[in-house]
Amino acid sequence: MNEFLLQNTEEIQKILAAYPPENKRAAVMPLLYLAQREAGHIRKKTIDEIADILEITSTEVASIVGFYTLYHDQPGGRYRLQVCTDLPCALRGADQFLQDLCTNLGIRVGETSADGLITIEEVTCLAGCHHAPLFQLQGDGDITYHEDQTVEAALQLIAELKKKAAEREGTGA
Repeated sequence: MNEFLLQNTEEIQKILAAYPPENKRAAVMPLLYLAQREAGHIRKKTIDEIADILEITSTEVASIVGFYTLYHDQPGGRYRLQVCTDLPCALRGADQFLQDLCTNLGIRVGETSADGLITIEEVTCLAGCHHAPLFQLQGDGDITYHEDQTVEAALQLIAELKKKAAEREGTGA
């Protein structure tokens, strides 16, 4: 039985209603967003279930997850800090920025901080090469872009995120 469909029947029907039945495959991205909203990532089982709903292959659905930096097939921190390291950004210091940021946080690319708050990821093309080093920050339902970064500025932002998370949990700063 399709667990994703059973848990989200009404929302799935609303999404599918926005597309002609013969083009329901176009609903793949909103369905992936719905699937990711709850757990912060999309499980393999859910990819298969979305494929069944849309009558396409799991490979087609998984290719969307793999291509877009806004979809995740692995668990991560509350925030995902994604640094662009394509060639133009690398020429402006993005590789060194990423390495130094990870060193300061005590994690490697792809890892999550011990407190579960930050996952550092390497991505290509955030469409701001002239403002590199840059990163996009995903979390709490928002995506923000941070351009012309220094390690110090990024660490200050992370400290603010940690403070905000502690306040939400009632543990103070």
